Amino acid sequence: MIRLESLVKRFTLGDETITAVNHANLHVEQGEFLAITGPSGSGKSTLMNIIGLLDTADEGKYTLDGIDVTDLSDDRQAEIRNEKIGFIFQSFYLLQKHTALENVMVPLLYRGVGEKEAKAEAEKMLSLMKMGDRMKHMPNQLSGGQQQRVAIARALVGKPALILADEPTGALDSRTGGELMELLEELNGEGQTIIMITHDEHVASRAKRIVRIEDGTLREEGAV
Repeated sequence: MIRLESLVKRFTLGDETITAVNHANLHVEQGEFLAITGPSGSGKSTLMNIIGLLDTADEGKYTLDGIDVTDLSDDRQAEIRNEKIGFIFQSFYLLQKHTALENVMVPLLYRGVGEKEAKAEAEKMLSLMKMGDRMKHMPNQLSGGQQQRVAIARALVGKPALILADEPTGALDSRTGGELMELLEELNGEGQTIIMITHDEHVASRAKRIVRIEDGTLREEGAV
């Protein structure tokens, strides 16, 4: 599913060059539930942005679902991102002037799906997320947990090969966060590939595999 080979990402701050990702190698198989964890400033957000095709590496090779995406144009990367990756963010990023249903329809409409079909698919996904009775609600009429369920429905509606979850429990209370993790585990049990970025060790422990990043360097948990 994912193969990162010796990826390097550098940033220049004034006269200083910072290596945010340092020759990272990572293989993720179809159906895995992987947590990438590390302290603030360790490089995990930069790595997630590269995996999610929101940024590109300076060196190395990235293969996603059999496609070498390393040197593709921005437009082609955007197409692949919309087709193959669903994002779940800590801050939800719901469109505040649109209903839950309209928010979930967005990625399908962007892909060129007709409005009638997009609506039917979005309704089905919201029902699966137990949000069938909240479809016409605006985001500010929903609790944090309900907003996160809408965000997950939006991430899943296009049947992406990969779900990227960036600190998905960060804006939720412990009970709602626990419910979200149960939902992610259920999705993974159905075969969904999930990569979760988190600084929370307890949340990371719910994944089936943990990779740690520190000073831009990746290592498997338990490795010396």
